[in-house]
This record gives sequence, structure tokens and C-alpha cells, in this order.
Amino acid sequence: MKLLYLVHVLATVVWVGGMFFAHQCLRPVVLAQLEGPQRLRLWSGVFGRFFPWVWLSVLLLLASGHGLIYAFGGFRAVPMHVHLMTGIGYLMAAIFAFIYFVPYARLRRAVAAEDWKAGAAAQDLIRRLVGTNLVLGLANVALVFVLPVLS
Repeated sequence: MKLLYLVHVLATVVWVGGMFFAHQCLRPVVLAQLEGPQRLRLWSGVFGRFFPWVWLSVLLLLASGHGLIYAFGGFRAVPMHVHLMTGIGYLMAAIFAFIYFVPYARLRRAVAAEDWKAGAAAQDLIRRLVGTNLVLGLANVALVFVLPVLS
């Protein structure tokens, strides 16, 4: 069971920490120092490196989360905050899958075609969705500590 916890925490750190770094640290510097085409090329490259790690994190989070739930006796045996965390996790995974298959695909195509207007629109949607997932991810982490204390 300790291994499942470790996998779950490490996958969370990679995904949520990566979103925090990209959204709150890298993005402001990129905006201040690079022109539009350079920014879009950079983001396409950054996402190309980060998104495989997110896919791995999503798979590990789902597997370890369900493994932990099973170890505690299944969904009927776990507290309500675990149900809430699971739902948020699935929502985050769905948002990420949308990011990957829709605006990220558009961003890659736009950068390859040097269509900077389409690339900027795709990047803006990615930024907003990553921001949403970041808030959801931080809220999910907080649920680990807040709801058990309140119940």
C-alpha cells in the first residue's frame, strides 16, 4: 500500500507541479522576453516534452487511486472526500485529453504552417484550460488535508 501512495503522490507532483511551473513561472517570462512566433515554437516544444509525462501521470494516478480505494474496501468503504477527489481527477484527465487532442494538435499544426494567429488562439485555449486544471489539482491536493479533518 505504501508503494501505491508513493506512486500516487509522485504522479501528482509531476502533473500539478509541472502545471504550476509552466503557468505561474515560465509563462510570464516567455511573454516578457519572446515575440509571438518564438513563444509559440517554445510552447509547442515544451508541451511536446511535458505532455508524455502528463499521460504517464494520469495513468499512474488512476491506477494507484483505484488500487488504494480497493485496498480500503472499495468505493462503499471510503469517505466522501475520496469520491470527490476521484471525480475531480477524472474531470482533470478529461480536460487534459481535450487539451492534447484539440488545442495542442492545433498549436502543432499552426506552428508547422507558421500560422501565428491560429497558433495564438490554440495557445490561449491551452493556457485557460491548464489554469483550470491547475486550480482543480491544487483543490484536490487540499482535499486530502481539509475534508478528513472536518469529518
